[in-house]
Amino acid sequence: METSTIKLLTIYTEAALESTLKRVLDKNGVEGYTIINARGKGRSGSRNAFWEANSNIRVEVLCEEAIAQQLIEELHRKYGENYALMTYVVNATVMW
Repeated sequence: METSTIKLLTIYTEAALESTLKRVLDKNGVEGYTIINARGKGRSGSRNAFWEANSNIRVEVLCEEAIAQQLIEELHRKYGENYALMTYVVNATVMW
């Protein structure tokens, strides 16, 4: 089994940004990502996901550190003031 260490970028944001977020990921060379409906409570309040306009998504991206940093900077610069948005990056060991 082959393994490699890469970054796991996780993005929590409003579902309304999903289409825009996909375009940003594609533009930045992301080869793949996973989008999951999310609900919970945080700094931006409570999100129950019962109504699409009030729902959140969690996006997971495995990528190189430079791409993760580029995405974080772009997302927070363009959307951070007007949308609920939280990102974090951790090391991930991937098994192929």
